[in-house]
Amino acid sequence: MSGFFQRLQGLEPHRQQAFMAALCERLLPNYLFYCQAHYAQTAGQGNPAGLRAILDLVWERLAIAGARIDFERQAEKLAELAPPEDDDSFGARRATEVVAALSALLDTLQDEAPEAVLEVSRASRGGVRAFIELTEGEEDGARLAVLVREHPLMADENDFQDAVLEAVEAGPLDRDALKALRRLGRNEGVSNLGLSADE
Repeated sequence: MSGFFQRLQGLEPHRQQAFMAALCERLLPNYLFYCQAHYAQTAGQGNPAGLRAILDLVWERLAIAGARIDFERQAEKLAELAPPEDDDSFGARRATEVVAALSALLDTLQDEAPEAVLEVSRASRGGVRAFIELTEGEEDGARLAVLVREHPLMADENDFQDAVLEAVEAGPLDRDALKALRRLGRNEGVSNLGLSADE
């Protein structure tokens, strides 16, 4: 895995941002799922359309270097979309991961945030690990570690991140390459947890 992270850190910032944007695309259904699950209990927590709009602006900036977008303002809007801090439900934690990943990406668009790409990669894997721990109900730490490592969802997550990294390493990141990367990230609407939530 360390070789993977070295490759990630070795990317120029623009390619790191494209990597993070693709991961955010794949995380987005977890936020939608949280909002939908929450809707019956509250007056509709969260705002999927707001999150989608911010991520769309990121893709626009990646495609058009000179696009004038106030990412500081977008970061303020994003902070308002985070689940309430006192909501400790599994769904809220996963939704918070989506907001945190997108926030890290916005940080890199405003200034230097050299660790952001690693944070987003680890957050996506961490969500998968938490989901496996929740669903498998294994108490033994050593057995759980093996379960997580060999679980199809974790294998899928690792394969996905490998595919995104290879895509951003290959050739120029022109409009067509970015479109392909975005499609890869959207993963036909299925998140890293295998959840699908209709937008």
